[in-house]
Amino acid sequence: MPQADRAPMLLAGFEALREELKRLKTIERPAVIRAIEVAREHGDLSENAEYHAAKENQGLIEARVLDLEASVSRAEVIDPKTLSGDTVVFGATVTVVDEANKKFAYQIVGRFETDVKLRRISNSSPLGRALIGRRVGDEIEVETPSGEKFYEIVKLEFV
Repeated sequence: MPQADRAPMLLAGFEALREELKRLKTIERPAVIRAIEVAREHGDLSENAEYHAAKENQGLIEARVLDLEASVSRAEVIDPKTLSGDTVVFGATVTVVDEANKKFAYQIVGRFETDVKLRRISNSSPLGRALIGRRVGDEIEVETPSGEKFYEIVKLEFV
């Protein structure tokens, strides 16, 4: 598969996608099929709100299953502990200092793993894109909704 088709992610993110896919296929899909069957038994489908709601839910579940299957099949699981070097790459934990001399540490992760509270930022976010390929000592400028932000990379770890 070409590199552009691959979706990098950490093992935890990959496992979470697989678990959600399993839950949708084994629990939610059968439950919505039963709900459709029950709603059909109520008669006229043209004015059956339960039937239409269940069908809409079924469509949402099927769309999510397709999305998850595509993501899992394209996954390139990366273990940051196996990485090294002096350049920021996917999976790296990067410590930056902002203009006010505040330190922040971020781990570069995939879009499914992003969690601001855990300081996990997407490799496709403005900050993530600005960090990739940089080294300790590099200064970066990031355009954010609140304006331009400037950071200096002070530490790079692979944990």
